[in-house]
Amino acid sequence: MQKLIVILLFFIPTITFSQTDPFVNENKIYLPNIKTVLCYNNTKEQSLPVIQLNSSETIAFSFDDLLAGTKNYWYTIEHCTSDWQTSRISTIDYLQGFDSDRIIDYRYSSNTTRKYTHYELTLPNTQIQPKIGGNYILKVYLDGDKKLPVISQRFYIVDNQIAVAAEVTNSFQVADRNSKQKINFTLNHAIPIANPYQDLKAFVMQNFNSNTAQINTKPSFVRPNQLVYNDLSTNDFWGDNEFRKFDTRSLRFKGDNVKDIYRDNESVNVMLFHDAPRNNGAFANQYDENGNFFIRNTDGRDDKTEAEYMGILFTLNAPAPSANGDAYVVGRFNNYTLGKENKLLYDAGRKQFYANIMLKQGLYDYEYVWLNNETKTAESQPFEGSFFQTENSYQILVYYRRPGARWETLMGYTNLSNKAKERR
Repeated sequence: MQKLIVILLFFIPTITFSQTDPFVNENKIYLPNIKTVLCYNNTKEQSLPVIQLNSSETIAFSFDDLLAGTKNYWYTIEHCTSDWQTSRISTIDYLQGFDSDRIIDYRYSSNTTRKYTHYELTLPNTQIQPKIGGNYILKVYLDGDKKLPVISQRFYIVDNQIAVAAEVTNSFQVADRNSKQKINFTLNHAIPIANPYQDLKAFVMQNFNSNTAQINTKPSFVRPNQLVYNDLSTNDFWGDNEFRKFDTRSLRFKGDNVKDIYRDNESVNVMLFHDAPRNNGAFANQYDENGNFFIRNTDGRDDKTEAEYMGILFTLNAPAPSANGDAYVVGRFNNYTLGKENKLLYDAGRKQFYANIMLKQGLYDYEYVWLNNETKTAESQPFEGSFFQTENSYQILVYYRRPGARWETLMGYTNLSNKAKERR
């Protein structure tokens, strides 16, 4: 009996520590009643949520609760590695003030068919203040219980010590010159970097889409106070196509790409014009927002609390690219994720995909992607095509771990596009 008790006592700590965190370190909504999560640098709406360390810049974060009423939402932030694993450091190392707080800034919707409550948060604030640069994950949970996840959201704080100079050019691969774009960049630094091959990483992503991120660990040239990344075979991105878009700023008039608007006392539904595939035609230049969306309501006075929630009917007239796969409609409005909410149903007889997604009134960019279930790869080219001329934005984030340091610091960031090249 004593041996059995000893064995049980030995295993109890192991069981306790093996409990998994219900949160994941990515942009995710855990409850179906939570909609329209926004997170950006306050200086520019829908910019990437990147701010400078110890500056006046702030992160604007907000979301809506379609159950309305008032909930007891709490939040905390955690420092992460460059690949979004939780850093194994104490909150004392990266936070000033408290490690959690309640969201107390909220407002009820007004003059809307669907009632909801709008919550807002600004970071840093008087309660929670990050004190080192790096990747951070914001975790929102219910009733002060971290086992009840609501939202996880990535944001970035730059301890700016590395300057990034970059350019967009054609792919160096002859077969891809008309369909891909290549990023070359140079890092200029005044701090000593003894081993850039081991201590420094640079991530490049397209249109704020983390699914496109490419990691750079080996500079092509190492010069005094300068690292050059222009290898022939790296940082190639599909040019894709300009995003499709629709305009529901007003529900009294039909905006861009809106075919019909149906509303009653219980709901609002918007039917878009049928979309056609664009993978066989020539490139058609049009203005887009690189996948972004903007909440707007020109029929009211307050976009945040007077904008309606609508069912948006998407229809794509196209045959299935292969026998084993699924189509999705994506954009920054759903963080380019492939989930059941944005999966399109397929009518083989009509060769038609369709989906109905609930979105808040405004301006939206979107595109269609095909997930090949055999290769597990998702591509927009089967529906959208890919062209070098497409205007895209690119983000470069540079992380450095000082010798002996226990965490990685985000020390460089830039955002660039090929718009100037395209317009010349």
